[in-house]
Amino acid sequence: GLRVGISARLAKTGFAQGFGLGVDDVEQVWHALAPPYTALFDWAEGRTGRPDPEGTPYFRPFMLAHPLEADSVDLADYAAEWKWDGIRIQIVGTGSETRLYSRGGDDISGSFPEIAAAFTGHAVLDGELLVKGEVQGAAEHGGAAASFNALQQRLGRKAVSAKMMDEYPAFVRLYDLLIEGEDDLRALPWTDRRARLEAFMPGLDPNRFDLSAVIDALDFDALADIRAGARDAAIEGVMLKRRDSPYVAGRKAALWYKWKRDPLTADCVMMYAQRGHGKRSSFYSDYTFGCWTDDGELHPVGKAYSGFTDEELKWLDRFVRQNTTARFGPVREVEKTLVLEVAFDSIHDSKRHKSGVAMRFPRIARIRKDKPAAEADTVEGLKKLIS
Repeated sequence: GLRVGISARLAKTGFAQGFGLGVDDVEQVWHALAPPYTALFDWAEGRTGRPDPEGTPYFRPFMLAHPLEADSVDLADYAAEWKWDGIRIQIVGTGSETRLYSRGGDDISGSFPEIAAAFTGHAVLDGELLVKGEVQGAAEHGGAAASFNALQQRLGRKAVSAKMMDEYPAFVRLYDLLIEGEDDLRALPWTDRRARLEAFMPGLDPNRFDLSAVIDALDFDALADIRAGARDAAIEGVMLKRRDSPYVAGRKAALWYKWKRDPLTADCVMMYAQRGHGKRSSFYSDYTFGCWTDDGELHPVGKAYSGFTDEELKWLDRFVRQNTTARFGPVREVEKTLVLEVAFDSIHDSKRHKSGVAMRFPRIARIRKDKPAAEADTVEGLKKLIS
């Protein structure tokens, strides 16, 4: 219909520009308010002062990282930590109430009540929400955790049973301390915040909270060798944080980098296509692809809508239109002749998919016009990559 989707960041930027405000000032109070944001408009139009959410467990915007594109960084300037495959969360405690927030500012306290109940402090912390297990990492990485697939069993639930909490026990690996009591630490360098976080840890429940380990590497080449083992340890990669970096909202150049492990790849066959959204709404840009079973059938193993250029999108859209065999509402089934090389971060068991597997962050790496569909990979081959 007539609905137009925009990012929350764009809405905040537009609001700030429209009223001559700083976008960071708007960001600071945005998540403490609720639609229709009357207090925000009253402030912007000069009827009242800036809304003051202090005393309530409100969300602060996360600091984010850029992908590492440089050949190296100086470890005298940067500290390295493991990048875990969970979800970033923020723990906000007032001393009498605790809330957990996702990276987008959604309140997920109801999905993980045991974490909220275990934190009674007056502080704001940044960390990775994980489930206990032995798939990701080991003692030398600061402790192990279950796969993202285990965490996914609890995501999005408004309420969880005691059985669910027992089967998928959650904990938080802490990265940063933003606020402690009345002290706002975000302007301090990372080294100072890290020292405060380490001193803060003894007061926390060790069954629910632990500390992200700093990787001990002599130089960048040594760190590269250590990172090379991330695949075997099923860890996403490495984070690099400037030792003098303050904690600032959004992605700021040269402060934090994420250096993810190299992706896995598989040759898959396109099975279905669906129109995209926004500027891609006139193109078939969302592709479901599959691999072969032992009995010669194609079973879906993932869906991707990124990784290709605009020219490749036009070619793929034309292929879909010219090779459609059936239509199911907005979805087109296509001739099983086109091979796509798909890159993905990891693969997991899945009861929701007929193939029994699900890819994590799949994207199109290459269109294999040169490869016959019969030579695409198998489901059994993918299962051997499960971590």
